[in-house]
Amino acid sequence: MRRRDFLPAVAAAPVLLAQAQAPPAGPPGFGGSGRGGFGGSGRGSGRGGPPQPLPPSSVQPAARKGRIKQGVTGGVFGRLGTLDEQCREAARLGIKGYDLINTPEQWAILKKYGLTPTMYQPQAGAGIGNGLNRKENHDRLEAVMHSTLDEAAANGIPSIITFSGTRKGMADAEGADNCVAFLNKVKAHAEDKGVNICMEYLNSKVNHPDYMFDHIAWGVDVMKRVNSPRVKILYDIYHAQIMDGDIIRNIQTNFQWIGHFHTGGNPGRHDIDETQELNYSAIAKAIGDLNFTGYISHEYSPWPGHEPIAVLEKAIEICDQ
Repeated sequence: MRRRDFLPAVAAAPVLLAQAQAPPAGPPGFGGSGRGGFGGSGRGSGRGGPPQPLPPSSVQPAARKGRIKQGVTGGVFGRLGTLDEQCREAARLGIKGYDLINTPEQWAILKKYGLTPTMYQPQAGAGIGNGLNRKENHDRLEAVMHSTLDEAAANGIPSIITFSGTRKGMADAEGADNCVAFLNKVKAHAEDKGVNICMEYLNSKVNHPDYMFDHIAWGVDVMKRVNSPRVKILYDIYHAQIMDGDIIRNIQTNFQWIGHFHTGGNPGRHDIDETQELNYSAIAKAIGDLNFTGYISHEYSPWPGHEPIAVLEKAIEICDQ
């Protein structure tokens, strides 16, 4: 299964609007919950009709240092609100981007609030289980990647997400060779358009069994061999903690190959505060000290009973280092 399967295209405008406003999030305690924006994972579809409203919050944002650009994904809102309501609250709190928002109609809503659509997954692009490590996918995915790079550049989207795929018995070295071959074919176009292609680092222990890019060394090997300023790693801190740990050292050592970050508390992918094991203040400070110019996007689901906007405000404050 792909982690971020797209909702199918529809012809009727009311249906499209309903999809744009149905927030995705997984069930409490599922480590992959909240991993996707509107039209991304589709995790929120079919969950009992329209979302509950997200009224203007009384949570007041603290003064921001603003050294790190922070973004969100749909799950942080706990299945509350339309996309418009979510963007209103995110922008008020100082958020700069929204990942995995995937249609022009939705991009327009983000831009109304000054938010950047920060990470785009093409509908027919690589998936977790069927990715770049399969040569038989390359012709199809190359055509999709080229059209997606053009679309992203035209709409001010800085990054495209892609995946290694799962092993299915394939040796890691063979899969790496195949990923390098594909990325070498599309990197010049990404460089010309100024758009990052970001391959995601996922855990194979808890959430995505058999996923190939499940250790940082494998991904860094691929990046070094492609050696493009526009081909990078999407470093998901939650997944990295499960597989390799040593988060700050690994970020510092491999910083030049990282293009985007995702957050999430471990275990459980919930709030990133003191209720979980990662020290996000220290991690964010280390990233800021490296003069990172990309985005750190929050990708957690609030604990049941926690007010989503209050949780988001605290997450922003923790990472505002």
